[in-house]
Amino acid sequence: MSDKSIIFFLMCMVLLLLVVVCYQQFVFGRGIQDKLKKISEKLSEILEKDSDEKVMVFTDNKVLISLSGQINRMLLDRQKVKADYRKQELSTKKMLANISHDIKTPLTVILGYLEITRMENKEDEMLQKVETKARQVMELINQFFTLAKLEAGDLNVEIMKIDIGELCRENVLDFYELLISKEFTVELSIPEQNYFVQGDKESINRILNNLLSNAIRYGSDGKYIGLFLREDGNEIYIDIVDKGKGIEKQFAKSVFERLYTMEDSRNREIQGNGLGLTIAKNLARQMGGDIVLESEPGVKTVFTLILKKILY
Repeated sequence: MSDKSIIFFLMCMVLLLLVVVCYQQFVFGRGIQDKLKKISEKLSEILEKDSDEKVMVFTDNKVLISLSGQINRMLLDRQKVKADYRKQELSTKKMLANISHDIKTPLTVILGYLEITRMENKEDEMLQKVETKARQVMELINQFFTLAKLEAGDLNVEIMKIDIGELCRENVLDFYELLISKEFTVELSIPEQNYFVQGDKESINRILNNLLSNAIRYGSDGKYIGLFLREDGNEIYIDIVDKGKGIEKQFAKSVFERLYTMEDSRNREIQGNGLGLTIAKNLARQMGGDIVLESEPGVKTVFTLILKKILY
């Protein structure tokens, strides 16, 4: 074999080796990229679902093993922070419930003395105002107490079969005289067919009372109130509608927050303690339902109570 042939053969072998090496590097790099992509997707899924899963990677690459280990370490620290926060939050809610209960006792005594004194001085306007304000404080304390018990999981909600149509009629009738005196147009759509939901009667009454009274109070400009009961699949929807000033879009998500008052979003002359809707939403969720809001300012505002339908 000539020298030229040997040189050509060697060059071919070198070229072949270079191709093999480049291919291996390409495959190796592609494999690393695929594994990094899977790690990224898994981490994104864990964060979006707020789950307690860990990132798993099957590889012999020490760098990837170290990376996944550090990620899991951060996820574990995150779980501990979440657990500590929930524990502290629950402790705070229980403390608030206890404080509310302790305040109620002396306030009840004060109200008793005020009532006796007012009976002896019926014409004393200042005394009447003091008693009115004391009762408002008592109502606020009661709402704080209810909310604190709800959020701490200490409020017993008795789930039973309830005729929701009948309950809706009863609640509207409770406001009949007030609606007539304020010259409201009332529109009802409650099917004759009986619809049954799973829930607590006292809780549903409280929710409907809150939604109806809010519609009357904040929707007084429209002189209209509507209640519409409808079904959709396994759920019952109760729409409470008014045609008042409405709620601007930027305030819509805030109305269910604790201590948020509606004067910021609807009628600024009206004062409230900002707990009614928070309690109502919590009660609805305790029964497996929810309350949602849709509002078009100047046109209509709709609060919808959603409850689980009983199919038998």
